[in-house]
Amino acid sequence: MKLKLDENLGPSIAVELRGAGYDVLMATDQGLGGRGDEVVAEVCRAEQRCLVTLDLDFANPIAFPPARFSPSIAADRRRRGPGTRGVCSKETSRRPRSPPI
Repeated sequence: MKLKLDENLGPSIAVELRGAGYDVLMATDQGLGGRGDEVVAEVCRAEQRCLVTLDLDFANPIAFPPARFSPSIAADRRRRGPGTRGVCSKETSRRPRSPPI
C-alpha cells in the first residue's frame, strides 16, 4: 500500500511504516507543508496514495468525496481505546450501491 504522511505526523512514523513494508512518502519532504488540504489531496490522488493524517477535515465526504479522491484518504484522531476514530475509504465501480429507500 502506498501512503503519504501529512505534515502533522513525524518521520518516526514513516520509519515504522517503511519497516512494516509500506511505501511511504512524507508531505513535508515534497514541499507540501503548509499547503491547502485540496492541494495535498490532489497530490495523493495523482500518486494513488492513501493520506494518513490527524486533520479530520479530510474525513468530510462532502469536501473530499471518495469517488474523486481515490484510492483513499485516511484520518485518525490518535486517541486510544474504543473511542479511536478513523476513516479510510475507497470508491470503486464494483462497490454495490445502497438500494433506494
